[in-house]
Amino acid sequence: MFDWQDLYFFSVLARTQSLSAAARELQVEHATVGRRLDALEKTLGLRLVDRLPRSRPLTEEGRALSRILSAMPRIASEVQQLSRLASIAVAGTVKVSAPPSLAVHTLAPCIAQLRQQHPRLNVILLPSVSMAALDKGEADIALRTVRPEEDALVRRKIGVVRFALYGCPEFVERAPEQWAFIAYDDSRDHLPQQAWLHQIRQHRPVVFAASDLMSQQMAARSGAGAVVLPTTVGDKDPLLQRLPVDSEAPTRDLWLTVYPDLRRSPSVKAVMDFLVDCVEREPRLQH
Repeated sequence: MFDWQDLYFFSVLARTQSLSAAARELQVEHATVGRRLDALEKTLGLRLVDRLPRSRPLTEEGRALSRILSAMPRIASEVQQLSRLASIAVAGTVKVSAPPSLAVHTLAPCIAQLRQQHPRLNVILLPSVSMAALDKGEADIALRTVRPEEDALVRRKIGVVRFALYGCPEFVERAPEQWAFIAYDDSRDHLPQQAWLHQIRQHRPVVFAASDLMSQQMAARSGAGAVVLPTTVGDKDPLLQRLPVDSEAPTRDLWLTVYPDLRRSPSVKAVMDFLVDCVEREPRLQH
């Protein structure tokens, strides 16, 4: 297979009809043009120029090849135009990993607005309590409530998740000594909100545990117990009310993370701007 760069050097030589003129245009030494020409002739098995003392006129085969290569500038221009259009087009698919409560209650309700602005852009929202491996392509962008430690990642703090204790109206009427509680299972005891729940419940029992927040929320609605929820979830639930507690609830910083090379993509940048806008429009997530 021939070297496309050799073809390009020959096309300039064919147009300028001179090694020195071709070298000046290509900003290389004469010898470099000569080596490229020799390599192309050897690869094609053709003699493309006559090597005269002061000139390099094209042979018949050289002229035929030159006519074929006359389309190269047009092709190069079309390739550059395609590159420019692709660099400004907001289209394609972007995967976003986010905590389930944030994905369901803050991001998903705003997707229609993003679609109106960028109709060729498709977002795959991945609600997950685990951290998606960006280096393995599990997501393009991640929203995390734990500060990323990977040095290669671009990370930006965009908000704060706050928590409160909630119960249904009937539950509120009970004496605090009679409260029971709803929690994550023991594997999530390291979470600040889970630790806070254990701190405020003291000797009072956990009567229901679930690995997902929505199940906990539904159980609290039924009166099973008090539950710790993000304020973006609990404050918007008409069937739940905040419960008074003596200690201050924890907060968790919200981090937007992405790899630098992906951040330069117009589509990824558009989704990042969308995520930041969603958070900034939610007063309960403000710093």
